Amino acid sequence: MDIDELLKRYPYPDRTPWLRANMIATLDGGIQYKGDTGAIGYAGDHALMAALRSLADIVVMGAATVREYDSWPDEAPPLAVVSRSLDLDFDGGVFDGGRTIVVTCAAAPEDRLKRAAERADVLLTGETFADIGPALDELAGRGHQRMLCEGGPRLLAQVAAAGWLHELCLTLSPMVTAGDATRVMNGPVLETPQRMRLVHAIPDGDYLFTRYVVEP
Repeated sequence: MDIDELLKRYPYPDRTPWLRANMIATLDGGIQYKGDTGAIGYAGDHALMAALRSLADIVVMGAATVREYDSWPDEAPPLAVVSRSLDLDFDGGVFDGGRTIVVTCAAAPEDRLKRAAERADVLLTGETFADIGPALDELAGRGHQRMLCEGGPRLLAQVAAAGWLHELCLTLSPMVTAGDATRVMNGPVLETPQRMRLVHAIPDGDYLFTRYVVEP
């Protein structure tokens, strides 16, 4: 797979702001095997993930996903971590360099909020995370027009519920695992199903890179 050629198939549209989600799932819908997301991926998927980051102004992640990282690549765009509890390792490498943004709410623990402010740029959005929309509005207002959300499933469900899911890049892993693995989105049912249009489906061996965008 030529990653540079593949990346030409993923331009951001002129319409902004635009939030693209990038996820991987097994053929039976799970995003991990025995708790490990990496177990269903491979080198090509990891290369695409890094390449999609290079096109974005900011990467948005939930706290559970961020806890899987020991550091954040210097070549990647800034990271915005969404967390109500602020159960994060603020001494870890993810918060080195002062580029990370912590998106939280007034209900966050006061001591953790103080620690977050020492290590990151804190964006407070309302009392709770009943609606992630205002936080994404604020990020866009700061110039982060091209967003990339890498989950987790709860955050992505909130993004969709807020009407902010403009694009879903879903890699299909050629595995079935059964069990009780979480799906790509894990949240309340949307009041109206969001219809999306297939832009492409590109095979790489037995894996399949799909790209869907919102209906115009």
